[in-house]
Amino acid sequence: MEEISLFTRLLEGLREQPVITLFLIFGVGYLIGNIRIGSFSLGPVAGVLFAGLFLGHYGFRMNPGVQSVGFAMFIFSVGFQAGPRFFDVLRQDGLKYFLLAVVIAATGFIIAIVASKLLSLEPGTSAGLLSGGLTSSPTLASAQDAIRSGQVKPPEGYTADGMIGNVSTGYAITYIFGLAGLIAVIKLFPPLLGIDLKKEAKALEAADEQGAATQLTNVSARIYKVTNEGITKIPIVQVKKKYWDRTSIVRVKRDDEFIQLQQEEFLRIGDELRIVAPVEFFTKVGTQFGEEITPDVSTELSSKTAKIVVIKKDAVGKTIGELDIAREFGVLLTSIKNGSIKLPASVDYELKKGDILNVVGLQENVDLLGEKLGHVERNIVETDMVTFAFGIVIGVIVGLLSVKVGQLSIGLGSAGGLLASGLTIGYLRSVRPTFGRLPEPARWFLMEFGLLLFMAGVGLRAGGNILETLAEAGPLLIVAGIAVTLTPILIGYFFGRKVLKINPVLLFGAITGSMTSGAALSVVTKAADSPMPSLGYTGAYAFANVLLTIAGSLILFF
Repeated sequence: MEEISLFTRLLEGLREQPVITLFLIFGVGYLIGNIRIGSFSLGPVAGVLFAGLFLGHYGFRMNPGVQSVGFAMFIFSVGFQAGPRFFDVLRQDGLKYFLLAVVIAATGFIIAIVASKLLSLEPGTSAGLLSGGLTSSPTLASAQDAIRSGQVKPPEGYTADGMIGNVSTGYAITYIFGLAGLIAVIKLFPPLLGIDLKKEAKALEAADEQGAATQLTNVSARIYKVTNEGITKIPIVQVKKKYWDRTSIVRVKRDDEFIQLQQEEFLRIGDELRIVAPVEFFTKVGTQFGEEITPDVSTELSSKTAKIVVIKKDAVGKTIGELDIAREFGVLLTSIKNGSIKLPASVDYELKKGDILNVVGLQENVDLLGEKLGHVERNIVETDMVTFAFGIVIGVIVGLLSVKVGQLSIGLGSAGGLLASGLTIGYLRSVRPTFGRLPEPARWFLMEFGLLLFMAGVGLRAGGNILETLAEAGPLLIVAGIAVTLTPILIGYFFGRKVLKINPVLLFGAITGSMTSGAALSVVTKAADSPMPSLGYTGAYAFANVLLTIAGSLILFF
């Protein structure tokens, strides 16, 4: 009795401290999400959902206004991230990824509707089934907003709050099985089909010796004075063959001028070698040339790290090999990212609009490469809060607009409006880099914090009646959720292979992108021992976010 009394008093104390309660859900959620069973972990979204379900069972609720703020930040940030690529990919070879995302979203959509009719599920549960089975948070957010905003009217005898609760509960019950099922299938499906992902990934990287994906770290800039007479007796072509790692930048300075030595020319005693390279290069090779010298403060060697955003039309579609960044610009490419996804920095990788190249080199060289590709960003930490704030305002206003067709009121809703606003501003940002600054860390925080704020509200609401729902329709709902997860994967795979002819490594990445699952992507990249699947993921992800957001509100009309 005493333990129950202490627990009750603790709960009452938490009810009086909403800030503590909210961040307790976040903290406990992250701890739960980080627990690993083999290679499987729930992740922070599922962890926060569980923590919210627990407190929701004891009557805790979140202010709807707070949850709406989280929803707005999340959906707008999703659109902003997808914006640079969404409009351009359709004009390139991204049509196949668009079609794959459509097939997977449509398959899940149809299975969820059929299952909800066969099982006579409560209104709103079909949206929870779709979002949980496809592990899609944008679908869940869109469905709840469509009900809350009045875009979808509850059937006679039901309330909006009741429908939103059904969406939350359906999502909570099916999400965990959807996530585990997706990861299990992605892990087991290739061996069952006799596909060796490692072998396929190596084949994709085999076009050139430099084709293997690289993510360079611990890059440094140093100066060496040639004092080793033996080096001066070997033509430069042999020096390169013996010592160069084919990625590092080496510039020769002689008599205060930088020179370009021809293949059969020789280094001389006293030449200065200005090198930008991984630390390992200096450890293994540097001392072979001579003594390291300390540069003056004003030296041109001042190495800069910068991010270059690919924007210019004549750069999009070019391969890293065609650009020959090391030779033409004297800049070291350390990694390539699109959004938060790392991409293979291989010579045959084709640049896409919105790709971010992390480079190291002399400031003037970095600036030249930036002019060639698009825009240079150096340590930008300030967010354009005016554009961010008014972007959300405009998105909500657009979502409020509707057209009457008979008895139906058709409009984008807040989710569609915010997504459209984010897409537009993200795209304009890629065209005019000085507009709408939202640095990657800030974007990650806004999207992650907004999602977790929204998800905490979902868990608290669903926790109130999840045990009753589990008792009534739980087992059948779980089976339906598994069907919503597995069927789109199977159909998507065979459509991708037989119709679209996508390489299996890229296809498995694209399937995880079509289901917006970063956790499943990590399983594919690990199985392939290569970042190549991320190319497929980024191709499908931008489309999937838009399609699944629309699907969330659309399914409520069936």
